[in-house]
Amino acid sequence: MVYVFLLITIASIIFAFKRKKPLLLSLPFVAIFVYMIVQIILVPMPFFDTVKFIFSLR
Repeated sequence: MVYVFLLITIASIIFAFKRKKPLLLSLPFVAIFVYMIVQIILVPMPFFDTVKFIFSLR
């Protein structure tokens, strides 16, 4: 999975400089956020209970 995020990051850097669109540099952050949401959804507890549990950890 690390290689997928590395590939996304490298591709977004290349396309951001090639097409001169700095918004493409936010793509790796969006990908990590989406991956985190998918992993939370896969937990067999209700969504909001899972989120509460994650943020209550210290």
